[in-house]
Amino acid sequence: MASLNFLYQISPYVVFVRIRVTLEKDGVEMFSLPIHYNHLIQGWIYDNISDELSSFLHDRGFAFERRKFKLFTFSRLLSRFKISGGSIYFEGPVWFYISTPIDRFMREFANALLRKSTVRLGRELLKVREIAILDEPNFSRENEIRMLSPVTAYSTLLTPEGRKKTYYYSPMEREFEEILNSNAIKKYQLLHGKMLKGSLQVTPIRARESVVIYKDTVIKGWMGRFKLGGPKTLMKTVYEAGLGNKNSEGFGMFEVIRNC
Repeated sequence: MASLNFLYQISPYVVFVRIRVTLEKDGVEMFSLPIHYNHLIQGWIYDNISDELSSFLHDRGFAFERRKFKLFTFSRLLSRFKISGGSIYFEGPVWFYISTPIDRFMREFANALLRKSTVRLGRELLKVREIAILDEPNFSRENEIRMLSPVTAYSTLLTPEGRKKTYYYSPMEREFEEILNSNAIKKYQLLHGKMLKGSLQVTPIRARESVVIYKDTVIKGWMGRFKLGGPKTLMKTVYEAGLGNKNSEGFGMFEVIRNC
């Protein structure tokens, strides 16, 4: 892991897919955000890449079959906190992770933070304390992972009345793993332009439901620990682009705890 110097831009010869950004409120120990702040992080990310790339990802994305992928994901804000009313109060510095296999995306975002050194989230103006480049983990055939943002898998169903309804699956339902695997294979084919033999296995070890409200939409996901198995190249794909659905809205980021 390496920290970036705020005096320089990133060398074009440095390739990386995940960074950790540490933020703090200058001169105070605590600051607050709405409990459901995913849209603030996402908006800030879009504001710190070029207009061309931001518009492409927001409006179009990378098309594969009938799906469109943004190919980036980010974690929750991590720190000590307490919740009161409709706000979450963070104590001291906070940090979060962002991953993408798109080199241009990561380079533009990191360089923008190096130039600005401060960010605005909601009503809070925060100082960028550190940007750290993370080494990619070594994947074995099976790995224990911990979710850094909820993993979600869903289907759009029709009710008997003909209305569309979103159904979110739990890790105890077989469709959960099937959707995660299908989603991962599509991302792999989109990135590499070829088919892949093998499948992703996702088994809950200790999981808890997490409900997030994103722009008035209720999204159900799962935090906790899972066992992740399959081809290493497929696991690497979801490490970089996100596991499951809605990655660009702050879902599906994980870290590897250990090889099994």
